[in-house]
Amino acid sequence: MLLRTYRDLKVWQQSYTTSLSVYRLTRKFPSGELYGLVSQMRRAAVSVPSNIAEGYGRHTSAEFLRSLRIAYGSNCELETQAMLACDLGFLKAEDSAALQQSIREVELMLASLMRTVRRRTNT
Repeated sequence: MLLRTYRDLKVWQQSYTTSLSVYRLTRKFPSGELYGLVSQMRRAAVSVPSNIAEGYGRHTSAEFLRSLRIAYGSNCELETQAMLACDLGFLKAEDSAALQQSIREVELMLASLMRTVRRRTNT
């Protein structure tokens, strides 16, 4: 499959969907968390597809890889925040499980894409 845009990347699609889920789920958090965990989770979630898109748009493997690393870090940050939200009782167990699964899928896809880009850069 020929990639015409970053939107064709499965990892971008999955991370975008995860971001939408984070926004929906955090609407139910206590209002006192609006500038705390809600803001942090939303920022981390949006950072993942945003960095994938930005790196793709820079048109060099080195810049793309750098942006993928940033996206990976934001995804790890989101995973930690989702765990906190669950442990604090802000997320239902089933919502937390679905979100954690989505975050793990993004993590695996990002790791795979980073390996591919590194391999292509080194050859």
